[in-house]
Amino acid sequence: MKFTTLAFIFFVLSLVAPIYGGIVKVSWGEKKVACTVTELQPCLPSVIDGSQPSTQCCEKLKEQNSCFCDYLENPQFSQYITAAKQILAACKISYPKC
Repeated sequence: MKFTTLAFIFFVLSLVAPIYGGIVKVSWGEKKVACTVTELQPCLPSVIDGSQPSTQCCEKLKEQNSCFCDYLENPQFSQYITAAKQILAACKISYPKC
């Protein structure tokens, strides 16, 4: 059952990836980051079973920090908000104020 859930989540993320692949956020002094939700794939185990996020997951979250509000505003990701809050807290990343 867990494999089916993981496969479904990966499928959904791969469908949404082309939508977010072209978005680039830029602020003064900040490097360009392509907002690609599939880059957060190392975080899937934490989303699915609530386990501690890996170092790679936390690094990807820090890289994609400027994209969080875009992800949060997308209704397709609303079911993952609770898990996202827990993972961000575990990675010592503040929850965005959008």
